[in-house]
Amino acid sequence: MRMGRIQETWLKIKGHTDGLVGEWGLVGLVILVAVASFGLGRLSVMIEAKPLVSVAEMASAVVATPIAQGGQYVASKTGQVYYFPWCAGALKITAANQRWFATEAAAQKAGYRPAKNCSGLTE
Repeated sequence: MRMGRIQETWLKIKGHTDGLVGEWGLVGLVILVAVASFGLGRLSVMIEAKPLVSVAEMASAVVATPIAQGGQYVASKTGQVYYFPWCAGALKITAANQRWFATEAAAQKAGYRPAKNCSGLTE
């Protein structure tokens, strides 16, 4: 009994809204978009603009980690792989334990293989 009244009420509401949306829906949507666009434009003017960051400021903010250069490729004396000096694995090798190579061929001839997590090395 109660379910019938709810459905009747819902159908009445739906009938009224369908008529309004059909006649005024597009006009209302255009007006809503226009008002929202105008409001966002006004809001953007009220917000204070932040100054741009220059490259000179960024360069002074970044601290570079120096890499000891002894060649193009580095390996650990106790390891089995070689890296580029900037790869994550190479940065973990202590200075006393580093072994440097000028070429990949020299590293491979010494018994090392390229590290899989250091992109750009050839097998």
